[in-house]
Amino acid sequence: MIGIILAAGKGTRMKSKLPKALHTLCGKPMTRWIIDACKGSGIQDCIVVVGMGADQVMAGLGDGVRYAVQDQQLGTGDACKRAVALLGDEDADVMVLPGDTPLVTADILKKLASEHSSSGASATVLTTILEEGGNYGRVIRGPDDLVTGIVEAKDASPEQRAVCEINSAIYCFKRSLLKVYLDRITPANVQGEYYLTDVIGLMASDGLKVGAVVSEDPDIVEGINDRAQLANLTSIIRSKINRRLMLDGVTLIDPASTYVDHDVRIGADSVIYPNTVIEKGSIIGRDCVIGPSTRLVKVRVGNDVTIISSNVVDSEIGDKTWIGPFANIRPGCKIGKDVKIGDFVEAKNAQIGDSVSMAHLSYVGDAEVGEHSNIGAGTITCNYDGFEKHRTTIGRNVFVGSNVTLIAPVTIGDGALIAAGSTITEDVPGDALAIAREHQKVKEGWAKKRRESKGK
Repeated sequence: MIGIILAAGKGTRMKSKLPKALHTLCGKPMTRWIIDACKGSGIQDCIVVVGMGADQVMAGLGDGVRYAVQDQQLGTGDACKRAVALLGDEDADVMVLPGDTPLVTADILKKLASEHSSSGASATVLTTILEEGGNYGRVIRGPDDLVTGIVEAKDASPEQRAVCEINSAIYCFKRSLLKVYLDRITPANVQGEYYLTDVIGLMASDGLKVGAVVSEDPDIVEGINDRAQLANLTSIIRSKINRRLMLDGVTLIDPASTYVDHDVRIGADSVIYPNTVIEKGSIIGRDCVIGPSTRLVKVRVGNDVTIISSNVVDSEIGDKTWIGPFANIRPGCKIGKDVKIGDFVEAKNAQIGDSVSMAHLSYVGDAEVGEHSNIGAGTITCNYDGFEKHRTTIGRNVFVGSNVTLIAPVTIGDGALIAAGSTITEDVPGDALAIAREHQKVKEGWAKKRRESKGK
């Protein structure tokens, strides 16, 4: 079986500069969901038909598939023809799918392929039953229960629109017959397009057997044409992801307000609080507490970690570390075990050793902090000179007092102590005390005299 996925449409109702095929649902491009369903069903050879923004779509969907280009969007029949042209004389059945139905599953595709193969049909249609068919094509059956045609809603008569069995736009064909009948269809319809559905009617009228497999899950036919439909189908996929996590031993305090990408992994007995977003393959260990109001993007988190009301991107967090609330961990950070990163702390491209305390109100960027060091409130690593970034290196067991400014490049040796309020511009040896601040001066009575001079 060879898969043909039709993803060349303009997607004008999305009102987006991004091609429709690349709009994401739970971290995966729309059409990639269909590709992966095909692969999961055993269809390893897939051809994706692209059109608008073809280069962008091919880059976004990636390798592992072949591509055909439909230069002009002349309908699904024409798009399918572009892909069939790549098949040559390959002796295989063909499954054709739309590129905008991300709820289709590998199981239903496997069932469709199996039924098509065993029935000997020239074509087999995947259908489902809806009480209200809306804009979906209606499946018309004959007295023998075989499919005689598919009528698009816009071309259907009132009697045909009353039919409850609707077309999923997913079909299996014998390849040799598909090529013949694609050459026979014409754009004799309201849209002036070549409908792939007309192939079904022509086959049936020629006496060829056209079967159908009815999906018990009507969601599989749901397509995406606008942002509202994108949001609706994303919520369906998200609920399935969240259910899987809960069945695997993860506690979601409020699944409806928990947003987890398809490729995220979370260990058992972790608790995810509301308004938390976990994206791009993040891996979270066991016994963690994440949220509320937290976003993790491409993050690897150890076991027994707490992250509260914080943003963490492209970083690693060691076991038993506490982050937040209101911390901002930017890309390139590697944070050790038993670390405390408190409120309003920002770190970027920083290597932070085990048992470091950065309790509040600090910025550590382009830096290394050795284990068991303390970074006092208000400490800033000044890493940018207006032209280049420079590194700060802080050794082990260093105590940095509050409101310290470290002007990079600078190195603080192991066991050193930096007095509060200091501005450090030179390296500090290990076990030394560094004080870099103006001596305090006290002028007794000065404040009283000032008030009196102002009449206060």
